[in-house]
Amino acid sequence: MATIPEIQPIPKLDPFKGMKVIPLDEYFTSGHRTCQGCESALVMKLMAKAAGPRSIILGSTGCMYVANTTYYSTSWVIPWMHTQLGSSGSAALGTAMGLKALMRKGKMKTEPINVIAFCGDGGGADMGLAAISATLTHPDYNLLILMYDNESYANTDIQLSGSTPYGANTTFSPPGKVKRIMHHRWKKNMAGMLAAGHPECKYVATVDMSYGLQAMNCVRKALSIGGPTFIHSLDPCPKGWDYDPIQSHELGELAVTTGVWPLYEVEHGVLKLYGKTKEIAEGRYKRGPVREYLLKQGRFAHFTEEDLAYFQSKIDQMWEKWLIPGVIPFSTDKGFKLNQLE
Repeated sequence: MATIPEIQPIPKLDPFKGMKVIPLDEYFTSGHRTCQGCESALVMKLMAKAAGPRSIILGSTGCMYVANTTYYSTSWVIPWMHTQLGSSGSAALGTAMGLKALMRKGKMKTEPINVIAFCGDGGGADMGLAAISATLTHPDYNLLILMYDNESYANTDIQLSGSTPYGANTTFSPPGKVKRIMHHRWKKNMAGMLAAGHPECKYVATVDMSYGLQAMNCVRKALSIGGPTFIHSLDPCPKGWDYDPIQSHELGELAVTTGVWPLYEVEHGVLKLYGKTKEIAEGRYKRGPVREYLLKQGRFAHFTEEDLAYFQSKIDQMWEKWLIPGVIPFSTDKGFKLNQLE
């Protein structure tokens, strides 16, 4: 007879009902060396605040490791550990296993302890995909893997990654006179792929820290649901995307309101859109033109009207023809209606 795996205690983290009830305590503080306007630093700050003090943070090599930890110095107030570039999944799983074993043997107090591993798109969507996938198949260990996605290998000079959008100017895809568009691939659908392929994973979500309260509540839900979970965050990057740092928050909002970055969560196999994305799907908010988002970024400065029209057509296709925008790139013959999605 099959047995249900025994898991360590699960924290009870209720959603924040508003900004006024968010604790003032900080677990990611000043002293880090991120760029001005870095949205990934905001992800770290709000992720740690949402999780609380009984947390262990595991950071794989990338912007957020190099900027947040130097010799004898760190911005983390809670325990942290550096892990290798593609090892966020295996580091999270190993830490959760270690905590469970120590608690079982009575060598430490049995209590809920959050295990959070973060990785960039290079370390997560590319190099670390196998380890993350394997980790999400282990339902008896509590952990969260958060991928902060600035759409390039930003730590090592803005190289192309599997998350780089079509046509973007990177050091591996510079536009030229002979060939203007060097990068023809579309962005990897990381969250949708993991949600569809890992039935044991109870929670997968996309977030945008321009909508900080919603994102923090996604973190709290991921940590409270039990088992391995995954969150994909879109992080505007002033250096890699080439814009004035003051525009980071605006670009995060535009990614959502133009439909480029749909917000959704898959909880116990049930998918729902939330926030502005839900309003767009229900016809309560008009999706903006993608040119408003693209032309604020220097990495798309080489785009012609034809390029902008092509990018718009791909986003339109996602919203009008995909089974579910941003999640499932298939269509049906029965005329699936977006507003049927709760």
